[in-house]
Amino acid sequence: MNLNQEPGSIVPNNLRRFYSGESPWHRNWKKAFPESFREVSFVDEQRGDLHRADVHTPCGTTLEFQNSPICLSELESREAFYPKLVWVLNGKKFKGFRILKHLPDVDDPRLGDYEFCHSDHLSMIRKTDLLQGRTKVLNFYHPELRTVELTSHYYSFCWKQPHRVWYQAKAPIIVDLGGHFLYQMKQRPQLSGSYPYLHMMTRKSFVEQFLNKEI
Repeated sequence: MNLNQEPGSIVPNNLRRFYSGESPWHRNWKKAFPESFREVSFVDEQRGDLHRADVHTPCGTTLEFQNSPICLSELESREAFYPKLVWVLNGKKFKGFRILKHLPDVDDPRLGDYEFCHSDHLSMIRKTDLLQGRTKVLNFYHPELRTVELTSHYYSFCWKQPHRVWYQAKAPIIVDLGGHFLYQMKQRPQLSGSYPYLHMMTRKSFVEQFLNKEI
């Protein structure tokens, strides 16, 4: 399916399948949106499959609330079908997941010649050192980095037992750890491998961005 096209035909309410056994977490998320946004079903006219979106907004964005692990083939199937998909994951069920330290703006031009180290400690290495096989690690007290301010919304994190399929997702991933804040998982491209980090936002602002868009 062309990812620039809308999903297939919407299934009328009286033909939608009933799904039971959803977790309270799943149901509470869907209740944050108007009833007309919830449980919207589509037919893939090419394959004859039925897809049911947890939430499908008037702006064309589909929100999928995932309370359990998912296999790669299912992830790819949903991402191929929905042209604008956002995953919301129940991070309270992640094992070994911890938010660590505030990060600077990962796109700060002053960091263009550096890479974040893949460790639990906030540190960087010069690209030139990396290319030459040197491993001199710099922290943010170093004269080269101490003028770079930390933000209040970017965080490093560790995930000791990750569901690695999520690192292969192309659609945005939002992690819900409970409370008033959510965390979008992002990755900074680096020579040493993409550096994963979190972008914090309020739950309220996340929901309202879809309620306020008509198209």
